[in-house]
This record gives sequence, C-alpha cells and structure tokens, in this order.
Amino acid sequence: MARREKRVTIPSDDPENRDGGKTYFLKEMPATQAEDWAMRALLALTAAGAEIPDDLEGAGMAGLAVMGVQALTGLKHADVKPLMDEMFTCVQACPDRGNPNVVRPLVEDDIEEVQTRLLLRKEILQLHVGFSLPGAPSKSTSGMPGAAGGVSRITRTSPAR
Repeated sequence: MARREKRVTIPSDDPENRDGGKTYFLKEMPATQAEDWAMRALLALTAAGAEIPDDLEGAGMAGLAVMGVQALTGLKHADVKPLMDEMFTCVQACPDRGNPNVVRPLVEDDIEEVQTRLLLRKEILQLHVGFSLPGAPSKSTSGMPGAAGGVSRITRTSPAR
C-alpha cells in the first residue's frame, strides 16, 4: 500500500491572506523516517520534563503529539526546530492552480502566512496519525492516553541530575 497523500487548498475567503487559493501536496513520511522523527520528539519531550504515561505505546504518534502540545512550554527551540523543519519535507507546492497534479519542492515564497504554516502542520500530523489536535473536532479518543476525558495530563518532573 502506498503512503498516504493529501492536497490542501488554503481558503481564499480572506482577501488579506496572501496564500488564499494556493494548494499544497502532502505525502506521509516513510515508516523509518516517521519512527526516527517520533523517537527524537519523544526524547525532546522527556528532556523537557514530560512524564511518559504507561499507556503511551498503545497511542502511537497520536499520543506523542498530544504530549507535545501539552509540553510545549518546557521544550527548547534548538530541540524542536529540526523536528519542525523535517515536518515540511512532507510538503510540496502545487504552483499551477489549474493543474494541482503538478508539484515541486517548496521554496521560501511558497508560504507567505504563518497561519498557513500552522494549518499545514496540523494537516501533516493528521496525515500521519489520523487524529485532530486539541481544540479541533475529534473523531475518536479511544486508544489514546487519558481517553476517558479526551485529554491527558503531562506531569512535570525534576530534571535528571
């Protein structure tokens, strides 16, 4: 089975949005790359003091992403930047609005709005784990840490000495 793919078109209802109407092509990372990315993210989270719940292994990358959203304040930019940059290796531009099947690697000017980058990050996570971030509609919370209430808690611990 091929890796999952998705085209995302930025809504053009806001005339001030410079990315309105642009389409981006997203493709799931290969399993080896996704596993490496998840491990580095997990290590960054634990280094930031996040406690790993016992049931995390059953939640996979979805549980990891929930932890990451909750632990953002303890993460260091130097640890997170390579992970954030790698997310965008999944994104290509569709420069021909009349033919979204034409794709090419991103260049700096392909994305002009911060909100577009945030939307694409959400779409990348959904492509890989099939879930929505907190605050966005969720299809299911079964199998995720803290599933009973749909929200898990991260317990901060003292840094290792």
